[in-house]
Amino acid sequence: MSGEQRGVFGRRPRVLRVLWLTLVWVLLWGTFSWANLLGGFVVAVLVLVLFPLPAVTTGGQLRPVALLRVVLDVGRDLAVSSVQVAWQSVRPGPPPRSSIVAVGISDDSELLTAMLVECLSLVPGSVVVDASAEERTLWAHVLGADDDAAVERFRAQVARLEADLLRVGVHRVRVEPASSGRAEAGTDPRDDPEPAEHRPHDSVPSREAGP
Repeated sequence: MSGEQRGVFGRRPRVLRVLWLTLVWVLLWGTFSWANLLGGFVVAVLVLVLFPLPAVTTGGQLRPVALLRVVLDVGRDLAVSSVQVAWQSVRPGPPPRSSIVAVGISDDSELLTAMLVECLSLVPGSVVVDASAEERTLWAHVLGADDDAAVERFRAQVARLEADLLRVGVHRVRVEPASSGRAEAGTDPRDDPEPAEHRPHDSVPSREAGP
């Protein structure tokens, strides 16, 4: 992005980042107070100054009504899952079994993947253990997913949450690639004496998505 102003409040996106980081700080403390609010504001400013975020582009505005729907859906999942986890903790019989469930994502947006991870981690009973925007897959540890029906219910929950986030428009937010005036080694044919067709291809094992 050209013409970027200096300072933390040079552009509206930076103001939104400060507000978002301040909100995260207050949520991490778990209680609202003016001290937490002021402390979160100071921490947010320091984080953005010391660790500047890369420039991002977006193909449109985020939809607040759709964002509200995401909040309501996550709140509903949180309430339902809390009751289910509490019942699994006190019910008689053997302890509930768990599974690592792989779920495919329809878009390679890093922000979409991050939002899915955060939302799923807030809900009791599921913890994302790995996620890859490039592979469009996330892996979650799901409590009580001991049969195919439970696994499919969790995948349906992720698909519904993903559809809500797509309606918000988070997948249109993209990190701009870093530009550099220097070419990396290997980008010039003279840096690679061996022709490409004679080089052996590296075999990288791929993960299979499955329960």
